[in-house]
Amino acid sequence: MTRIFPRALPRRAARAPQPRRERTWRRLPPLLRLLILTQLAFNVGFFAVLPFLAEHLGTAIGMAGWMVGLVLGLRTFSQQGLFVAGGWLVDRYGVRPVVLTGCGLRIAGFAWLGYAQATGAVIGAVLLIGFAAALFSPAVESEAARQAVVWEEEGHGPRTRVLALFSAAGQAGAFVGPLLGGLLLAVDFRTACLAGAGVFVLVLAGHARLMPQHIPGRTRTHGRGGLRVLLRNRRFLALCCAYGAYLLAYNQLYLALPAEVERVTGSQASLSWLFALSSLLVVGAQLPVTGWAGDRLGLRRSMAAGLLLVASGFAVVAAARPAEWTGPAGLLPAAGYVVLLTLGQMLVVPAARAWVPDLAEDGRLGLYTGALSSVSGLIVLAGSSATGALLDLGLPPAVPWLALAAVPLLAGVLLPSAPGAAQTAARQAAP
Repeated sequence: MTRIFPRALPRRAARAPQPRRERTWRRLPPLLRLLILTQLAFNVGFFAVLPFLAEHLGTAIGMAGWMVGLVLGLRTFSQQGLFVAGGWLVDRYGVRPVVLTGCGLRIAGFAWLGYAQATGAVIGAVLLIGFAAALFSPAVESEAARQAVVWEEEGHGPRTRVLALFSAAGQAGAFVGPLLGGLLLAVDFRTACLAGAGVFVLVLAGHARLMPQHIPGRTRTHGRGGLRVLLRNRRFLALCCAYGAYLLAYNQLYLALPAEVERVTGSQASLSWLFALSSLLVVGAQLPVTGWAGDRLGLRRSMAAGLLLVASGFAVVAAARPAEWTGPAGLLPAAGYVVLLTLGQMLVVPAARAWVPDLAEDGRLGLYTGALSSVSGLIVLAGSSATGALLDLGLPPAVPWLALAAVPLLAGVLLPSAPGAAQTAARQAAP
């Protein structure tokens, strides 16, 4: 078997004295900086357009509500569902060509969406936008995870610290993107689309100039059978289930939370403030939280603690529901849910991404990174339908929130065991 990484150093190297957190960015190699800035730019371009798509389709184009939902669902499917295919292409052809192709398709998709008026044209544009992400996201995420492991093995600090920077950059983009899109909508939706395309033109140019043709230590895999091995990898599938449970909980920001905010205030105007609170927490606290967890917890305990925090967020709302608070006081449990969910996210996301290289077959890191998103996305798809039905059953007000709290708790129990040091070193050193 081929090696994923250029060398395997003794595990004690990962426990060398840690640099100060504010110096982490300056100590990163150029490739990792490029990948982190790419994640920031991806989300700026994406969130400058997509949050406003539903209103554009319903008002400017006049689509029926069910058609708007179908279009949004097709975009999600073409992205999350095809991540595994994008990951396979990364392993087969390398990071650079897949990222460049994905950026080119995203530019074409945004430009097409800006001018699309007919239903068929809109569907074609959103499918192209989603498929573009299914190409470049597994490429960037898998290489960021691989480089983070190399960083750890060279004694610079825990890999989760690097992936925390990656997550914080993405969240910063998710915060800035809607602000930029809101300003551009003062002109029209087409302007927002073209601006989003312009962001990806910059990403494309940056990668064409700065991304190496061949990344040291990353080999291309030409053999078949990787998917069959993946489907027999019980520990990886257990990680996918746990990550899917987290994503299902996170998806309640768009399903259960709006219903709760509507109940206590009579409108959803406060949602934007709660979303801003979540984004700012990640941008401001991701590195300190990850630094603390990296010094005291392993990957499994970080994920377990994060899932427990997520469950606690649902429990806070469940405990307050019998009181039937309304007005500003009624928003406090919802704000507590957002804070606890976001703190859990800070622990779960970097740990899950950092864990994949330990579970992936050599030379298949792109496939496994893509599969993590695709399998988790299927769990969210099935779970969201069940959640919607649960909220509509007319049960006692605390019951749906308690049921939602049970999902991440169960996922925490079912987490796979963490690999031992000897096991990891043996796998990495395999011929």
